[in-house]
Amino acid sequence: MKLREIAGIIGGRILGDPDIEITGVSGIHEAKPGDITFLSGKKKSFDLSVIKASAIIAKEEIKGLALASILLVDNPYLAFAKALELFHKKPYKPSGISNKAIIGNNVSFGNDVSIYPLAYVSDNAQIGSRVSIFPGVYIGEGVIIGDDSVIYPNVSIIEGTRIGSRVTVYSGTVIGSDGFGYVPVNGTYYKMPQVGGVIIEDEVEIGANVTIDRATTADTIIGFGTKIDNSVHIAHNVKIGKHCIIIAQVGISGSVEIGNGVIIGGQAGVIEHIKIGNDAVISAKTGVTEDVPNEQVTSGYPSMPHKTWLRAQSNLRKLPNYIKRIQELERRAGIDSDKK
Repeated sequence: MKLREIAGIIGGRILGDPDIEITGVSGIHEAKPGDITFLSGKKKSFDLSVIKASAIIAKEEIKGLALASILLVDNPYLAFAKALELFHKKPYKPSGISNKAIIGNNVSFGNDVSIYPLAYVSDNAQIGSRVSIFPGVYIGEGVIIGDDSVIYPNVSIIEGTRIGSRVTVYSGTVIGSDGFGYVPVNGTYYKMPQVGGVIIEDEVEIGANVTIDRATTADTIIGFGTKIDNSVHIAHNVKIGKHCIIIAQVGISGSVEIGNGVIIGGQAGVIEHIKIGNDAVISAKTGVTEDVPNEQVTSGYPSMPHKTWLRAQSNLRKLPNYIKRIQELERRAGIDSDKK
């Protein structure tokens, strides 16, 4: 594919040879002649003379600084993602319903589905068009899966779950297991029935080994366009807004409400019954113990505004010196701190 053809699809302006042949896409360190690669920064952050690619996707600022042809774009990451799709995304070819899949009664299928061997689809499930369900998947009774969704091997989707269109769920994930609800009774625990469901809205992506619990009543909700990394736990009755990013090993307790555009860093934890506002950022390993306002960046345990946390960390490193200074002052004053 010629560079001008790529530019016509993903956008941008060419600086150099528009007819150069592009045969692949690669990272900047691995790129070879025939490849197109990308550079997100300026020349000062990378030696452009060592790039062997035939073309570079880059921002306007680096034009004229490299030997390769350049495709000038506003967002190199986005353009690179589209280039990868051009060369690596295979067109969907439906395989139909395998005779080795187990299909319950009164199951409805849309057009051009792919149901692979050893998938289990329970009674009354509704599967949309162009849905792929891979081996080892369990689909519970009455589950709804929208068009163009992909369910990878060994996913369990329990009854009472509704999944929208263009949703991707990776291997090992469980959606709709019981929420962790128990009533203490005389030193024992009585299980609270979990009779709600789970709603996964359109264009959500759920990583491997994620657990999303059904609600006690009503629904646990994952909003439109939200992306969830591997090994995240989302408890019962949680409501997550649109276009959120939740990174690996996050734990979200029951009945938490998360606004739109929220980013939660890896290994953060959120206690139950709090609210996180729109466009808030929760830094990695933060323990969120109170409501977070819109657009606030929060860090630490217990959680606090990020700037406050930075000052606290700075002061923490100075504590040994402060202690020595106080001890010296006490010595001069004749105070025995051990007897205080």
